[in-house]
Amino acid sequence: MASFNHTGVNHVVFYLLGIPGREDLHMWISIPFLISYVFALLGNGLLIFIILIRSSLHEPMYLFLCMLAGVDIVFATTTEPKALAIFWCNSREISLNSCIAQLYFQHSSFISESGILLMMAFDRYIAICYPLRYTLILPHSLIGKIGVAVFMRAHCTIFPMIFLLKRLTFCRNNILPHTFCEHIGLAKYACDDIHVNIWYGFFVLMSTVILDIVLIFVSYTLILRAVFRIPSRDARHKALNTCGSHVCVIILFYGPGIFSVLTQRFGRHIPLHVHILLANVSMLAPPMLNPIIYGVRTKQIRDQVFYVLFPKQK
Repeated sequence: MASFNHTGVNHVVFYLLGIPGREDLHMWISIPFLISYVFALLGNGLLIFIILIRSSLHEPMYLFLCMLAGVDIVFATTTEPKALAIFWCNSREISLNSCIAQLYFQHSSFISESGILLMMAFDRYIAICYPLRYTLILPHSLIGKIGVAVFMRAHCTIFPMIFLLKRLTFCRNNILPHTFCEHIGLAKYACDDIHVNIWYGFFVLMSTVILDIVLIFVSYTLILRAVFRIPSRDARHKALNTCGSHVCVIILFYGPGIFSVLTQRFGRHIPLHVHILLANVSMLAPPMLNPIIYGVRTKQIRDQVFYVLFPKQK
C-alpha cells in the first residue's frame, strides 16, 4: 500500500461481505440466485439465437428485443458470478480495479437497457401511429445506428466515473457490505471530497434514466391518444395488445430499482440485508423474466421457440 497524507493508507483491495448478518444462509440464498441467473442466460441466449436465425423476425421490434436480450446477459453477468463465489467459496476479495470494472459494466448496461426500452417505445409509437410508413421510417440501417448511439451514450456517460474513482484515496475502510460494487457505495470510503462524484452521478441519472422515463411516458401518451381515436374496438384492442409486453418489461425494469431506492431513502428501519436482497432482485428479475414475458405474450416468438425446440412437430 502506498503512503498518502491522509492516514498513510490507500486500500487497493476490498472485501465484499455478501448478505451481512445472514452469512449462515448464504448457501440457501445462492439457490434462487443460481436458478435466476441460469434462466437469464438460457432465456436470453435462446431469444437472441431465434431472432438471428429467423428472417421473419428481422423487424425493428425484434431487433431491439435482440439488443435487450444481449444487454440483459451482460447486466446479470456483471454481478451474479461474484455473488455466487461469495456464497459458495467465501471469495470476498476484490481489487480496486476489478471493483471499478464491475460497476462500470453494471451501470453502463443499466443505461443501455434504459435506452433500448426508450427506443422500443418509439418503435411502438411509429408502428401504431404511422403503420403504412413503419418500414420506411425504421429501416435496418437506422436500427443499427440507433443501437450504436444507445451503447455509445451509456459508455460515454459512465467512462468518467473510472477517473473520478481512481483519483480517490481509500483510507477509511475496505469492507463493503454488499454482493457487488457501486459507484457511491465505493466512493464513500474515500478520505477525499466526493461531492464531484455525487453530483456527476446525479447528472448521469437525470440525463439518461430519468430522461428516458419521461420520454417513454410521452411516447405512450401519444400512443394512447392515437389508439382511442381508432373507431374499431377490435383494432384498439389489437393495438394496445402489441404494447402489452413492452409495458410489462418497463415496469419490471424500473419498478424494482425505484422501490429499492425509495427503501434506502425512507426505509431506514429496514435491515441492511433486506436492502441488499432488494438490490440483487432488481439486478436479476429483468434479465430472467424479460424472455418469459415476450415468449408468452408474443405469438411470433412463441411459435419460433416451439419450432426450434420441437422441429419434428412442425
